[in-house]
Amino acid sequence: MSKIIAKVIVDNRASKTDKPYTYAVKKDMEEDLKQGMRVLVPFGMGNRFIKGIVIETERYSGDIFKLKYIEELLDDRPIISEEILELGLWMREKYLSSYLDALHAVMPPGDIKEITTYIYMKNRPSSETYSLSHIQKNIINLLNKNEKISFKELKEKIKDNNIRKHIKKLEEIGILETDLEVGTKVGKRYEKYIDLKDNNIKLEELISEIDNRAFKQKEIIEYLYMHGETPLKKLLKEVNTSHGVIKSLEKKNRIAIIEREVLRNPIPKGILNYEKHRLTEKQQYCLDEILNCIKENKENKFLIHGVTGSGKTEIYLQLIEKLIEKGKEAIVLVPEISLTPQTVERFVGRFGQNVAVLHSRLSAGERFDEWRRIKRGEVKIVVGARSAVFAPFNNLGIIIIDEEHENSYKSSMNPKYNAIEVAEKRCELEGAALVLGTATPSIETYYRAKNGEIKLLTLLDRINNKKLPIMNIVDMRDELNSGNKSILSTDLYNAIEENLKDKKQTILFLNRRGYSTFISCRKCGYIAKCKNCDISLTYHFSDNKLKCHYCGMIDTPPRICPKCGSKYIKYFGSGTQRVEDLIKKLFPQAKVARMDVDTTSRKGSHEKILQNVKNGNIDILIGTQMITKGLDFPLVTLVGIIAADTSLNLPDFRSSERTFQLLTQVGGRAGRGDFEGQVIVQTYNPKHFSIQMAKEHNYTQFYNKEILLRREFKYPPYMEIISLVIYGRDKGKVSEVSKEVYGKIILELRKNKLEKLEKDIFGPNPAPLEKLKNNHRWQIIFKSDKGDSSMLKDIINRVCIYNSQSKKYKGIKFSIDVNPNSIL
Repeated sequence: MSKIIAKVIVDNRASKTDKPYTYAVKKDMEEDLKQGMRVLVPFGMGNRFIKGIVIETERYSGDIFKLKYIEELLDDRPIISEEILELGLWMREKYLSSYLDALHAVMPPGDIKEITTYIYMKNRPSSETYSLSHIQKNIINLLNKNEKISFKELKEKIKDNNIRKHIKKLEEIGILETDLEVGTKVGKRYEKYIDLKDNNIKLEELISEIDNRAFKQKEIIEYLYMHGETPLKKLLKEVNTSHGVIKSLEKKNRIAIIEREVLRNPIPKGILNYEKHRLTEKQQYCLDEILNCIKENKENKFLIHGVTGSGKTEIYLQLIEKLIEKGKEAIVLVPEISLTPQTVERFVGRFGQNVAVLHSRLSAGERFDEWRRIKRGEVKIVVGARSAVFAPFNNLGIIIIDEEHENSYKSSMNPKYNAIEVAEKRCELEGAALVLGTATPSIETYYRAKNGEIKLLTLLDRINNKKLPIMNIVDMRDELNSGNKSILSTDLYNAIEENLKDKKQTILFLNRRGYSTFISCRKCGYIAKCKNCDISLTYHFSDNKLKCHYCGMIDTPPRICPKCGSKYIKYFGSGTQRVEDLIKKLFPQAKVARMDVDTTSRKGSHEKILQNVKNGNIDILIGTQMITKGLDFPLVTLVGIIAADTSLNLPDFRSSERTFQLLTQVGGRAGRGDFEGQVIVQTYNPKHFSIQMAKEHNYTQFYNKEILLRREFKYPPYMEIISLVIYGRDKGKVSEVSKEVYGKIILELRKNKLEKLEKDIFGPNPAPLEKLKNNHRWQIIFKSDKGDSSMLKDIINRVCIYNSQSKKYKGIKFSIDVNPNSIL
């Protein structure tokens, strides 16, 4: 006779226990046990009890006498759906993470150990309506004495093996409801409410029993009689009384003080209605095409390639409106926290209380409450950053990813997932549609769209036929030759001055992405590059060397430019604070603000700066990437890009793509209102194709050139890249282990007849950032085509992850990143 067995991931961080453990299931648990439930299991030699999560159940006809039994079910239902569980397991395989890291990403916020199922009374039963069993009556009696009771406590008090069936029956007839609570440092928030103890007594009778001198007590009774249950804060204010008077009435048994849960609301108050706009012919075509494809099951993946200001957001809003009418739910991902306030305003302005937000700037309490609102089905739309892709909807209809090209959709923490790939997988599992939108698609996404994997929809014009801003390229070599050594060109200085006179706003953008430093000639624009990889060489201060972090080539930095013989050759870089100081000095009459990591670390600081720009209280905004995209300010008519070369010459195969995207996106902030905009780009390399194509707003031409380089040098989308960083405090040991790991991987490749991959392994070499947080870092880069990728991952997994806690590797850690944004 077959038995039910379950595969369980136990809550233990050791790498040797990072695998499913098989447990037998007791007969009385067989019907109740489901995937995604937490269980208590005996573990290890001492059989200590440990919590775990069930990832699979199956019938087994073999001998189970050697198996241990699951001790207890901790939930009355799965805490995550089958689809979300499958998504987590897929992520583990795709991104080479541990089971626990992958499951933690998809589970409720908080700790697996701190999740509790509670049962609440929803409606008191009417004996005439329901015929209840003895056990069901006992459950109700317990809840009559308690506001809520945990599932664990209920099981202990009502010893019945069918307790889950009784709870389910009481839920079905509307008497009970269950809810998950997640242990966080911040629990639920409660507010005190006041009501009369007995609402059936007449007002005259209630007042007559109170002393005539206690006129405030009488006033409170009269107020509650007229208005019913009232928040304590409001009552104190309305009646102009004190806590002491309330306490006196409570002692006299005239009033009841009730604590009610109040959900924290991270959405700002006072958001105005965001009116529905009439779509242009091309917008309407995009909307109809997506809806028809979804309806007819033709396609479920779409890319809206629309220039900045072409009205992509309005398409998203109307698309969601149509799907909500059909009972579906929607997730909208935005890349940066700075984008969220503006996006939230538009969605809340259109859909009101039907919107929840999820992002890292929420307090623990706000995140906790928003997650529960989504889980309970109280909202239909979630707007948020990367992790909102895991929002616990049960009837997901669409995931929209705005600015899909953004690198912030890639997680830097384990599992190092790409939210776009995860969204695509979730849509596949749940039968939902995926819509990507951007003015500058990533090369990988556009390649898939060109090959028919994703349906491409194009918007080439701005709303109301507004012109795209004119982009002027300033050659900073000419500025230097004419004696201008300032970080501002003459053209940009004059344009800022003119803009201030015209009472218009200016954005100055400075890209300080990454920590890498490159060698550049300010006279002719020469950049020191690797001959093998077409990537800029990184200057290392410690040993005065130029290094390629793809193939390991090392060179000595030149003292004079090898191209023009100039002495103006040195490492490159300038900070936002330096730019701010200069602007304040040059334009003392201007109201200047800076928006970067330093000025936006406090909660609400993003919103405050953006609101000041919106209200016209700032003349010049200086910032980094967080000001490059999505923001819509009608009075911004000038955008200055201080140094386009900073992103162009990072040691990254995506540097040309990043530069094109940044110039297009930051330029797109200009001229979005009634006035024409202009963009001034300062560069030492004006002839570079990414700068020229951005000037012409020609994405297709840029793509056609860049895709040829990707094929030539074997970069994505033609190959996958895996970065393996080995790090630790002991410099010698890190070097030794890196070489040993490399040797083991080579042996495994040969065993599996994958010798052809050896030529595309680079390293081990010191990492671009050789030392971080007192850890020495070495790196190995792997390239492989998609056919060999899973075999290669399996080998890296065996050599690194499964051996990470061996004595030989004590003090050494491994960081694996599949298709990293950057190899820094």
